[in-house]
Amino acid sequence: MPNKKVLIVDDEMELVEMMKKRLEANHYDVLISNNGEEGMAKALSEVPNLILLDIKMPKMDGYTFIKQARTDKRLKHVPIIVLSVIDQLSDLLKLEGVNDYLEKPFDADVLLNKISQYLKS
Repeated sequence: MPNKKVLIVDDEMELVEMMKKRLEANHYDVLISNNGEEGMAKALSEVPNLILLDIKMPKMDGYTFIKQARTDKRLKHVPIIVLSVIDQLSDLLKLEGVNDYLEKPFDADVLLNKISQYLKS
């Protein structure tokens, strides 16, 4: 069975590298992008099994990314977990079609548990 593919779209490269290492150690294939525009292009070409998304990013913010993903037939069912320093967004993001939300800084084990919940075979 092939590994599940996770796309990380976040401009905090130190955090991205940490998440990438943890995910790869747990047998996920990881794609990374440091801005929303490039992230959307990767999402459309690779169609990941799950997307980890920041809200405040250059070129395309997370809100715009979510709206585009939820209107594209290839991406509308892909789970999106938002990772952001902006607190109290969870209710708003659920209305936009986000599956889950973690406030930065977050515990890596909590993130891995959430990912595995959404990617159960």
